[in-house]
Amino acid sequence: MHFPEGYRPLLSQHETEKAIKDAKDIFERELSGALRLSRVTSPIFVPAGSGINDDLNGIENPVRFSVKNLGNEGMEIIQSLAKWKRMALADYGVKPGRGIYTDMNALRPDDDIDAIHSIYVDQWDWEKVMADDERNLGYLKSTVRSVFAAIKRTAFLLEEDYRVLHDTLPEDIVFVHSEDAASEFPSLTPQEREKKLAERYGAVFLIGIGYGNPPHSGRAPDYDDWSTETGSGHHGLNGAILVWDTVRSDPLEPASMGIRVDSASLLRQLEIRDAMGRKDLYWHRRLLAGEYPQTIGGGIGQSRLCMFLLHKAHIGEVQASVWQEEARKEAIGHGSQLL
Repeated sequence: MHFPEGYRPLLSQHETEKAIKDAKDIFERELSGALRLSRVTSPIFVPAGSGINDDLNGIENPVRFSVKNLGNEGMEIIQSLAKWKRMALADYGVKPGRGIYTDMNALRPDDDIDAIHSIYVDQWDWEKVMADDERNLGYLKSTVRSVFAAIKRTAFLLEEDYRVLHDTLPEDIVFVHSEDAASEFPSLTPQEREKKLAERYGAVFLIGIGYGNPPHSGRAPDYDDWSTETGSGHHGLNGAILVWDTVRSDPLEPASMGIRVDSASLLRQLEIRDAMGRKDLYWHRRLLAGEYPQTIGGGIGQSRLCMFLLHKAHIGEVQASVWQEEARKEAIGHGSQLL
């Protein structure tokens, strides 16, 4: 079942298309202003074997192709721009306190297709240069609050223009460490813990994703720093925003972010994941040589955010992709359609 019982879209298809553009335009301005980010153009593919592409959990296979005019050199469709952004900040000479954002369009064919997942990924990828004294949990939390405030302002402005919409977010976001969540709910799976926390708080930032045995969920070892000890026995300078989706009565993750690895945490995490061979890749050699600035960054799902703000039950209502035929038929039965 892809749609909750009794679901009906609040906006017509025409209103939905207009509201998607409005939501994206508003949020892009709010995010850029809040974090002092400048828009840049980004690639949709990178050279295979360069280490620039995001390995996500390390098991997903990127789409590969060859380029005839470059001697059939192999290329990969990006899975995210986590590493490319940091390289761009170094190459562009961006100063501390400033950053970049871009429209990222990726393919992840190994992802499951359901109400909140698509093989087509569209998100705002952003990255910001940090000062030397900002590599700490306090700075991460401050940045999370800025991103959450941008989401809140976008919800308010949409509500002003589309009276059927209403802001369901709390005034503030709560911070919970994944290790504390595991201690509170030891018999629950990570997904069940997320549901408990999102329903309790309305909006929560779950800290420390990637560390532990087993970890709360997977994270690649070479972009977010999830292994640094941050006090009270906790580890991790990264995490994800979870909100309570009142339409689906389930949590939704519109954004993740983190302080990126330095040389020490990169080597430590490569060793933890038995991936030390990566240190010889182009991107990793540059980091270990000190060529990259210390940064914080993340990704914010465009369709995920639109789905949440426009009170949609399926991501296919705001994004054109491929969907199961039964999901398309179910959408029609609820007075909607999948793009």
